[in-house]
Parts: sequence; structure tokens; C-alpha cells
Amino acid sequence: MKHCSVVAAPSWAMAATAKAALALGVCRQRPSTRFFFSSSSPFALRTATSLSSTSTFPYAKHHHNNTWAVMEADHHSSQSFELGNEAEDMQGLQSVPSSSGKARDPVSYFPKRGQELELVCESLAFKGKGVCKVKSTGFVVLCDRALPGETLVGRIVKKKGSYAEACKLKTISPHDNAIIPPCLYAGDCGGCKMQNLAYEAQIVAKQQQVYDLILRVGNFKLTYVGGSSETHFRPIVPCASQYHYRNKMEFSFGVQRWKLSNEHSRMKEPPKEVAAHSVQDSLPDCEDFALGLHAPGRFDKILHIEKCLLQHDVANQVLVTVHEFCQKHIRDVTAFNARTHCGFLRHLMIRSGRDCQNGELQLMVNVVTSDYEPDLLKPLVEHLVSKFPQVDLVVILLQVSILNNVTASVGGSAVGEHEYLLHGVRTITECLRGLSFEISANSFFQTNTAQAEVLYKLVEEACMLRGDCTEVVWDLFCGTGTIGLTLAKRIKHVYGYEIVPEAVADACRNAERNNIHNATFIQGDLNKLTAEFGRDLPSPDIVIIDPNRPGLHPKLTKFLTKLKAPRIVYVSCNPATCARDLDYLCHAEDGLATGSYRLVSVQPVDMFPHTPHIECVCALESLK
Repeated sequence: MKHCSVVAAPSWAMAATAKAALALGVCRQRPSTRFFFSSSSPFALRTATSLSSTSTFPYAKHHHNNTWAVMEADHHSSQSFELGNEAEDMQGLQSVPSSSGKARDPVSYFPKRGQELELVCESLAFKGKGVCKVKSTGFVVLCDRALPGETLVGRIVKKKGSYAEACKLKTISPHDNAIIPPCLYAGDCGGCKMQNLAYEAQIVAKQQQVYDLILRVGNFKLTYVGGSSETHFRPIVPCASQYHYRNKMEFSFGVQRWKLSNEHSRMKEPPKEVAAHSVQDSLPDCEDFALGLHAPGRFDKILHIEKCLLQHDVANQVLVTVHEFCQKHIRDVTAFNARTHCGFLRHLMIRSGRDCQNGELQLMVNVVTSDYEPDLLKPLVEHLVSKFPQVDLVVILLQVSILNNVTASVGGSAVGEHEYLLHGVRTITECLRGLSFEISANSFFQTNTAQAEVLYKLVEEACMLRGDCTEVVWDLFCGTGTIGLTLAKRIKHVYGYEIVPEAVADACRNAERNNIHNATFIQGDLNKLTAEFGRDLPSPDIVIIDPNRPGLHPKLTKFLTKLKAPRIVYVSCNPATCARDLDYLCHAEDGLATGSYRLVSVQPVDMFPHTPHIECVCALESLK
């Protein structure tokens, strides 16, 4: 659930990340052969039907003590697959016209960077990339915005040895469920990668991805609810609102505006289907004012956004108002230059909430700057307050990011080191599961409030509470305490554990705000457990774990196997690392530990439509 950005993932987390899962679909295998690959390279995890209609993928065993993964292929078993033999690979090679209309030389099996090829997309890999094959050779290529069943022309941008990555140039024949994205920026923004796919098809693909990961990486036998296996896989819960569901968006200021691909088509540049990163070499630098999102893969260029379909309409009005004002006063309030590290305005964060008494909209506008000069922002503050009188509460904060050295200034974090209140109060409120939560500028809070209601209800159901208020719950990675506090009135006591001190303080305030006295929150690092961890707490009846994307540290998984709590509820925002952790908890692995739990159910939840992100709630029972 906590969607944290990890700059350098530790080796223990890399073993089952989404990137590491992509090699399962692209390793060229032969019978009775062992394949070794570094887990620091991308690896894909898809079912057999993704790449071959008659085969399945080998199981990739992971090791917590190193960063290597190993696969075995045996063509006599159901766990083998083959992409075709060498003779077939070299037959039927054909020339593929380039975007200029000239025929290219016959393609070899291994494509070259910059080569344009005809591709057939066969499935969606985890994180939304299309798993494609070169039509003439069967070589595997991963391509953004490619849809299963689509035939397209792609340009190779990266070569990885056993597979390649490509950008989409144009569609030859579309997918049956392909739609025209309603967002103007869909072809250039990296946020909503699946917006060109009908929502019904999106959730089918996401459900299959979770199923494949739990089956292949986790090594579980799954059946849908009503089947005969021990683990029940439940159908994905869709999101009722596919747009305007986010309560928080972060934007960046910049001096170089990234031109939309359809702007280039009007300039007779490459066709508008070309993804932004594929034409970056032909784009002129625009020394201009920009406010929006970073162009994919670029730290220095900003895709100017005037309307994001994921946030509230009023938040979009604030975005436009800030942009117009700052551009008009560009000589006074300069935008930050990511290359020279000069400039005043760095980031704009807009959060929306609601008054729990009357339901009125509340807004928080947080401006992150490189220095503390409130007089420069005073006209903007007055303009915003007068512009939005219909909003119940407008909070305007100034956060200053102090640049200690050049290296620190390069980072794109939207969190300042010092906070100053310019108007209103420091927090807004939001209602969740009948409770009222205070949200500060840097607090973690579920960005889709409506779907968080659904998610937390599923967590409560997975806990299987007896209803007699006797259970003790450990809420690990508790954040601001939202999950534990929503359960507090039905249990004896909840103990929350969180590394971020500010989040722990928020959790304590939220407990007091809701008159909850059976909740204790502790600050500490769950990645650095000692032998004393948990000894001063009563034994839990239920352990709720809600880690960020890297999943559980091996020390914590080992602790949980020894703890043997009657029930564990694992809430995950990364099915790949979740599958790895479930395997460790439920199966013996190379003598490192004995499986202590049984996986009872897996429930995928779509929290973020049009993006590749997936949540899932997994219930485990102790075998003791």
C-alpha cells in the first residue's frame, strides 16, 4: 500500500522485483539446461500462454542470501517452454519498412538498437509492458503501450541479450479492447500506461498477473473460489471510479518544457504514436517555464500538465491558477533548473480531503522552494484564497529544501526540510471507515480514499475477528495507523510499528482524535530487527504486514516463521515481492527455514485504474 520510491533497492529485495520477473519470459531455453541470471537485471513473469500456447514457464527459485536466481528447464515436464529452434529462427526472415518507407536489411535473430521491427504483442507483463515477439523470428521484445493481440511496429531502444526493449512507433492492427485515451497527455505521460486499454480488459490482465506471480514465483497451487485446492484465488475487485480518484498529486517546476508527441506530428516530426522517449534526440531544448510531470526517463524536462484526469476537478483548477500566476511573474519567482541547480520554485503538491462533519471539500497546496522567501509567494497566496472561496479550507504551506551540496540538489524529492504555514492550518482531514484522520503535508495516506474503504474492509474480513474483543493485533509498517485504528474497536489492543517518526506522531494524534485508547504506536526499523524485538509485547493473535514495494526483509520473514502467529494478513502493493515472501513463509527453502504457514486466500484489488499497480490482500494461517 505504501507506494515509496526506492532509489537503490537492496539485494534481498531485487530477487523478486517486477524487473527481475521479466527474464522468465525471455530466457531462450533448451531441454535439461540450467540458466543463471543476475537478479539485478529485469525479469518477467508471465504464464506459458504469454509466449507459447502449449507451454508453461519454469519456476524461478529465489535465495535470500544472494542476488542470483536459477531456473531449470525440462521439456518432458509441464514447466518448460521453448521459443522455437534455431532452424526455424533463421527461416522466413523478411525486410521491415522503416518509418521513412525504405526497406531495411533482413533482420537477424538478435535485433540491433535503433532497428524497426514488426511485433506481435501476446500478453501484458507485470508493470504494464507488452510482451511481444518479433514476427519474423520469435525474439522476445518488451514494449510500452503495446496491447495483447496487437500487431505493431516498434523501434529497439535497449538490448538485454536474451530480450530487448522497444518503443511503439505505430499500430498495424489494433487490439479488440483498444480505446482512444481521453487524456491529452496519455501518449507522453508515464503515469497512466494502460489508458489505451478498456477498463474491463485492464482488470482481467491485472488479475492474471497476480495469479501468475503467486503460482510461479510463490510456487502455490491456486484455484478460484469454489475450487478444491487449499488456496483460494478470488476475482479482482475493480475500482468504481476510474478517474478523479487521487487525493494527492505532486508536480514539478522546470525551465525546459517537453513537447507533446502530437505537437511534433504537426511539425512533420515522427508520427504521433511515437512515445516521448523515442524522439527525445530530435526535440529542441525549450528554455521556458513549465509546471507538470517529469517526462519519462528525464530528470530535467517537464511535461506541462493543465489537467490531470486522476485528481479532483478543483485541484486541476488550482494547478492552472498556479501555472498562470507563476508564468506571469516569472522574473520574480523563477522555476528550478535541474541542470544548473538554480531557481526558486521546485515542486507543487496538491492534496484534497473533506470535512468529516459536512463533507465539504478541503484543499492543501504545498509549494516546495529552494529558499525561504515568503514575500515572493504572498501574491500567489492571496490570489489562491480569493480564487477558491467555495472550498471549505485552503491550507497553503511553504516547504524549503535546503541544498547542502550539488549531489543533494539533484534529487527530485517533493519533501522539504523546513515547513512554514502561509495560510490556514497545517492539516486537512479525511474520513475512512467511520474515523476522522488528520493529514499533514508529508503524511502517508491512501491516495484513493474511496477504494481504501474497500481495501480495509477486505483486510478486516481476512483477519477473521471473533467479535469478542479479545484479539491482540500487531500492525507492522503501520504508517499513520489507518488499518490498526479501523480495527481497534473490535479487538483488545493494536500495536503499530513504523520507521517514520512523523507517521508515528500522526498515528498517535489520530488515535486521540477518534477517542481510541487501545492503540500503541512504536517507532523502529523493521529491516534491522534485534533478538529483543517483540519480547516486551503480548503475543499476537493476528499480524498485519503492509510493506512498501521491496517487500519483507529476510530478517523479518525469518522472525515471522519462528513467531507462528495464528494468522497473518499480508497487504501488498507489489505482487512480485509478495509472492517471494509468501513462498518463504509457507515453504521450506534450501534448509533456511521450515514453512510455518498455509496460504488461505489471495484477493487482488485495483486501487489505481489505468496504471500497472496492483494491491492484494493475502490471508495465512499458522500450521502449528
